[in-house]
Amino acid sequence: MSSYFFQNGLHGEDAHVDPLSVFEGLQWEVVGKKPEECPHSVWQILNHMIFWQDFILDYLKGTVPNFPDHAEESWPGGTSPSNETEWNDAVFKFSEGLKEAENEAKKDLEERGFGKSEGTRGDFLVMLVNHNSYHTGQVALTRRIIGEWPPPSGGDTW
Repeated sequence: MSSYFFQNGLHGEDAHVDPLSVFEGLQWEVVGKKPEECPHSVWQILNHMIFWQDFILDYLKGTVPNFPDHAEESWPGGTSPSNETEWNDAVFKFSEGLKEAENEAKKDLEERGFGKSEGTRGDFLVMLVNHNSYHTGQVALTRRIIGEWPPPSGGDTW
């Protein structure tokens, strides 16, 4: 596997939508809408993505984070942000985490020795790409349902 694979995966090239683009153009007042058909709001999904992105990046930085005892612990925060700053800060934090992941993808992808795991740097980054891709799709679908799709930069039109 090459860093090229991760650069594309982290930014939605080829078969993926860019994880950052699904948050573009959303006003903080709408990201807490949770349609009946959806288990989570856009805000909740973003915070969940940040939780696991930070978790994986902590491993790669040599810290062994505490694994949550229950799945709901990886869904921090309420249904919606309390203001625009909170929303913008969360999107920024997610963006910064993607940059950190890009830097990790430039390192030795076969390196091992992250906590108690036998996984390689590449293994951890594959988990991150897959997790972000899955939840990016959830955000896109939720945005469609609440009438907030596509983002200003375009997005999936087919």
